[in-house]
Amino acid sequence: MQITVLDGYTLNPGDLSWEGLRAHGSLQVYDRTPQELIVERAKDADIVLTNKTRLHAATIAQLPQLKYIGVLATGYDVVDVKAAADRRIPVTNVPTYGTDSVAQFVMAQLLELCHRIGSHNQSVHQGDWSKSEDFCYWRYPLIELAGKTIGIVGLGRIGIRTAQLAAAFGMKVKGYSRSAKPELDWVEQCDLDELLRTSDVVSLHCPLTADTEGLIHRGSLSKMKNQALLINTARGKLVKEDDLAAALREGVIAGAALDVLVTEPPQSGSALFGIDNCLITPHIAWASQEARTRLLHIAIDNVRQFIQGDAIHVVNDVSR
Repeated sequence: MQITVLDGYTLNPGDLSWEGLRAHGSLQVYDRTPQELIVERAKDADIVLTNKTRLHAATIAQLPQLKYIGVLATGYDVVDVKAAADRRIPVTNVPTYGTDSVAQFVMAQLLELCHRIGSHNQSVHQGDWSKSEDFCYWRYPLIELAGKTIGIVGLGRIGIRTAQLAAAFGMKVKGYSRSAKPELDWVEQCDLDELLRTSDVVSLHCPLTADTEGLIHRGSLSKMKNQALLINTARGKLVKEDDLAAALREGVIAGAALDVLVTEPPQSGSALFGIDNCLITPHIAWASQEARTRLLHIAIDNVRQFIQGDAIHVVNDVSR
């Protein structure tokens, strides 16, 4: 088998090993592949692995040897799965590798909003504490989480794990899901409007669909408490960024922490840049070494299972 990895750098910038994948065929790994080079680099490949490099229908049609596409992520919208199915090419993903890492990152974002540790650290190193007339000072209001309410939008694996961590801080947990989850009797499940109105923190964990795109907009933000905080580690398009920027500048809500944006990498003129109460990180909630190691191991196992004729984690219907 000829195996081609189109964009391996994000998953493995050098701290992991591709040897487990090499055991299944002749391996070629590219750090990054621009669209115009996909066909040239993958034309002889039986197996193509991609993270964010898009495989459109026209591209798939130009890869005559292609038998399998593995997405090195959970979301698989980078691949035209129908075009692959028409060729009976299975497309697989890696569904459950980063639950703990993402949930932990949510709490890190929340704690940063509550305590601004980075800013206070910078202030001390700049000499502000040495110049202080008092034994302590704070540049922002400090927030205690115990007794406050977190609203989890989307009660999948990551949403539930985030809720568990929040509960450990003494927070009350409310949850909204498209379908009721009776097994989560420790979560107060409610409709989205109630969650937005009553939560001190709103954390997004729902998938991006036609129904959820733009879920957070001017109207939904206006329902939230003025002191509320918004966290998004799910998908950038869940939030209308111009509306959020206006809400933050006007004090409609108190702050936001975003690990995902509508356009990634963002344009330099993003409406959210330069807003002091908006913390933005470069889509790294998933990227702990432990989570990336799990992802790679599962992706390799996906390939092994396919070669053995028993493909798993297939996201398209190739039975037609």
